[in-house]
Amino acid sequence: MAVEYDLVIIGGGSAGLVVASAAAQLKAKVALIERDRLGGDCLWYGCVPSKSLIHASRIAYAVEELLNLSIDRTTPKIDFAKVTNYVQRVISTIQPNDSPERFESLGVEVIFGTGNFLDRKTFAVNNRHLKARAFVIATGSRAAIPPIPGLAEAGYLTNEQVFSLTEQPESLAVIGGGPIGCELGQAFSRLGSKVTIVASSDRLLPKEDPEAAQVVQKQFESEGIRVLTKTRAERVELANKKKFLWAGGEKIEVDEILIAAGRQPNVESLNLDAAGVQTHQKAESGYGASSQGKTGIRVNAKLQTTNPRIYACGDVIGGYQFTHVASYEASVVIRNALFFPLSKANYRVIPWATFTDPELARVGLTEQQAREQYGDDVYILKQDFADVDRAQAEAATAGFAKIIVRGNGEILGAHLVGASAGELIHEIVLAMSNGLKVSALSGIIHIYPTLAEVNSKAALQLTKQKYAKNQLLQTTLEKFFRFRRSLG
Repeated sequence: MAVEYDLVIIGGGSAGLVVASAAAQLKAKVALIERDRLGGDCLWYGCVPSKSLIHASRIAYAVEELLNLSIDRTTPKIDFAKVTNYVQRVISTIQPNDSPERFESLGVEVIFGTGNFLDRKTFAVNNRHLKARAFVIATGSRAAIPPIPGLAEAGYLTNEQVFSLTEQPESLAVIGGGPIGCELGQAFSRLGSKVTIVASSDRLLPKEDPEAAQVVQKQFESEGIRVLTKTRAERVELANKKKFLWAGGEKIEVDEILIAAGRQPNVESLNLDAAGVQTHQKAESGYGASSQGKTGIRVNAKLQTTNPRIYACGDVIGGYQFTHVASYEASVVIRNALFFPLSKANYRVIPWATFTDPELARVGLTEQQAREQYGDDVYILKQDFADVDRAQAEAATAGFAKIIVRGNGEILGAHLVGASAGELIHEIVLAMSNGLKVSALSGIIHIYPTLAEVNSKAALQLTKQKYAKNQLLQTTLEKFFRFRRSLG
């Protein structure tokens, strides 16, 4: 039986839009189904608004720091409504790139509505039954809401509401010490809110290098952000229009509560059972998807679900939940769904960054993972920003670069915490992606003075460490130079 479409894509976020755009330009017949509006979390509730808010908060903090250096000091007043207006303007500027009109001009049929699978080959939406050679599920994720007694009654914010605030909360409790909680917690603090972060783990950013995460936590505490680790929110009470959060046996009065305790995939309405698509079973412990182990739709290395004609990519498969990873997965799906399922996703070199101040960026293995795999053949190359002249000139000396390598120079991973870490990590990503040794970083000429020197200085540590261990080489060189001096 003939099918109407080459590809039907369910979800108009980052992954779905990449698949739809590329497939249409390859002249495939494509339908894109979206429940709400194109752009997904990244445009409306994630990357774009959060980085815009962070930018505004960094300017406010920089002004405050500058005024601290002056004698005649007048504290500026922050107009929070103007800050949120700026955030919305940025969204409006970028939104046309993700507009229905643009995708329709590419040849994509855009369908707005909520649908579900009827069987393994049919998706129903708006009283239509769509059949396609292949389907792509890219429905993304949403904030996981922990089962805290009284939370629903008192009210709370997630990333879907926080950027629409017009009045700044005087006090804010953030439930969750991961990237979202840390980024928004610091931003609101710098804009004037009194912020308390409640984290169930023993430190902030538990997936990051412990030493790097400690630099961020120390900065938070220096800015007056209260950080409660190894602490769970126990209950919430509402009295006299005030919210009272009980955490660690303590009663904390706040104006707003921001939930940033992990993500959960958007799969409930799709009727996946009818399509023969399986999901991972969710563990019962912890808050949110991030602490409950693997969640989302099960896929193989080719990003096929348990129904091989249905693919899934992006947050809905519960892996690396980043826009750039969703786009990469989309590129794998395009090749497999439109042509032959031969391409496999490769996650060996996946970078990411948390845009706190200082920033924290990572790629590859942690020190512990490296030692588990390679034993004693692991070298830790560390360079402090304090020893980089540009960092000194800009008073940005907090943090370091840590590159993890084998004795032969193979780069296993890197962890940067400091100014512009999210930009600086790409030099190491490029080296890892192309199989270059760490010597490639120290062998190229870096402009002086730039922050990028932190990478070359760190890379040079391998030569220094190996030389310090090689007594025979040191003795030989000493004799060599002594002999040369004797010749005059």
